[in-house]
Amino acid sequence: MEDETLAAKAARLGCATLVDAVGRVHRHRVHIPSMASPDPSRTLFGRAATISFMPYREDLVEPGHDFGYFFYGALGGRAPGPGQVLVLSSGGYPDVSHGGGTKLSRADGHGLAGVLADGRLRDFDQLRGYSFATWCRGEAVRWGGDTVMPHAFGIAVEISGVCVNPGDYVYMDSAGGVVIPSASLHRVIDIAEEVTAEEAVATKIIRAEAAQAEK
Repeated sequence: MEDETLAAKAARLGCATLVDAVGRVHRHRVHIPSMASPDPSRTLFGRAATISFMPYREDLVEPGHDFGYFFYGALGGRAPGPGQVLVLSSGGYPDVSHGGGTKLSRADGHGLAGVLADGRLRDFDQLRGYSFATWCRGEAVRWGGDTVMPHAFGIAVEISGVCVNPGDYVYMDSAGGVVIPSASLHRVIDIAEEVTAEEAVATKIIRAEAAQAEK
């Protein structure tokens, strides 16, 4: 329930305000540029569960280590906790498909908050009907399994120049995204509320200046 309340607050505050708030706490890069979604009206918020992709190498493929193996490994087992965001790091191939409606059907019904991929995904029509939000580099039509392969789960990964650690909170909307270290989450939300109030005051002052200038 707490994550649902925080998700509602994050959606109300929006990406830009959250980025400003994190910037008052941390100096490292936290913002993710805007991405594509099968349903851009849906925001994404939750705790990161990570999978790292690497360029495909046939001799490094291990029997049984398919996408499902990495999926359940990242999420903590066959009954993953709700509210997680599956984060897929591209392995240097952001224009290649890293999954689609079939592979990601595993996430439907598990209570996942969403999927964030620093690569492309297939089957937007199918993904649009799932219970979770999806954000990625764009839609793909070709299978990418001969170009990239999942390599590790539960490790720090890179998404659009941002380090994402398992357990970090990820927020995405149509403007872009932000990665919030879990230990800073409540402080960041409080600061974001302050930023919103400060901007409201600044807007009133600017409008008053404009009204005065017209006299």
